Amino acid sequence: MGYIDIDGISLYVEEHGGGSGTPLVLLHGGLGSGEMFAPLLPSLTEGRRVLVVDLQGHGRTADVDRPLRAETMADDIAGLLRELGIPQADVLGYSVGADVALRTAIQHPGIVRRLVVVSTPVRRDGWFPEVLAGMDAMSSAAAEPMKQSPVYEMYARLAPRVEDWPVLVGKVAELKKVPYDWTADVEGISAPVLLVFGDADAVRPAHMVEFYGLLGGGLKDAGWDGSGQVESRLAVLPGVTHYDVLMSPLLAGAVGAFLG
Repeated sequence: MGYIDIDGISLYVEEHGGGSGTPLVLLHGGLGSGEMFAPLLPSLTEGRRVLVVDLQGHGRTADVDRPLRAETMADDIAGLLRELGIPQADVLGYSVGADVALRTAIQHPGIVRRLVVVSTPVRRDGWFPEVLAGMDAMSSAAAEPMKQSPVYEMYARLAPRVEDWPVLVGKVAELKKVPYDWTADVEGISAPVLLVFGDADAVRPAHMVEFYGLLGGGLKDAGWDGSGQVESRLAVLPGVTHYDVLMSPLLAGAVGAFLG
């Protein structure tokens, strides 16, 4: 598909699969790209049109003169769907991409049919304290040592301006320091939501349950006939961390069953 221009940004978008059902939009994590979803694509594209997006400053999408914020990137995704003539889509996001997916459902509720949120909390203190400490310590100074990492290898291979690497690291570092609490917003989401975490995630287990409760889940017994069950779901994948959740074979099954 290539580049799609939306309100001052040119988003790189790849289209995979096909079918007449509701398209699925995939949003990657911070410092990554759509390539992060390669392990999931074979199962997710069976009979389904899948759009894989590189977010602002990531992958093949060049940066623009604005901070990285989930709210503005959510507007990008809504603009993308309008530009492509897609009235409604399922949206799956991981980590930073999950924040963007969540804000898309909050800010543009009519365009999200089903939402999959992978490995992110509803408010900043949902992360473990040591994760927050790492976020607080991060800065653009990390760009040089991170050149030895797999995320830089991917960035150097894909980015239209490789010299922007320190800018991206700095913007992601700044984004992760911004305090937020989307509790009230999440309670108003009308789309069914699948929350996915690893049992060794960077998000506190107590927060996972709290997040699910905001969606009406886990508040009472569903009953022998399931009549008390809510449409939203919580999946905690065994033996999975924040950093390898997209590689878990359990993830595709949970997502496929939820999307239908």
